[in-house]
Amino acid sequence: MARLHIGSDHAAIELRHELVAAALADGHTVVSELGPGDPGDSIDYPDIAAQVCERVHSDPGTLGVLVCGTGQGMAMAANKHAGIRAAVVLDCFSARMAREHNDANVLCLGARVVGPGLARLLLQTFLSTQFAGGRHARRVAKIDASGS
Repeated sequence: MARLHIGSDHAAIELRHELVAAALADGHTVVSELGPGDPGDSIDYPDIAAQVCERVHSDPGTLGVLVCGTGQGMAMAANKHAGIRAAVVLDCFSARMAREHNDANVLCLGARVVGPGLARLLLQTFLSTQFAGGRHARRVAKIDASGS
């Protein structure tokens, strides 16, 4: 079972809560949940991305989930952090490949792009997929080396 750090900005509070509940229901551990409690509490998504990424990086074996309006801003902010490989996914194939081939450690979703049912399925797919290693490990090492 996965250990997760989950965060969102004000645009994705409801979906963040849905994903926390889904992860817990599936037997995963939510180590931290970050973000505003009220949609009126406007915050800057790079701040939440930084907090989640710092936790994922300093807590080996954990994964992150970041949610904003489209997932794009969170992914861009997250990928600025060393050791983070964040992927925006909109379908199960991409969720599986992000983990299996790219060893993604942060899943990014858009609350304005995917509904709660699809978001849960994407989370389940992401969390149930293991990194394949092998030839992919060499490529992931190159990604990590370019981010330092």
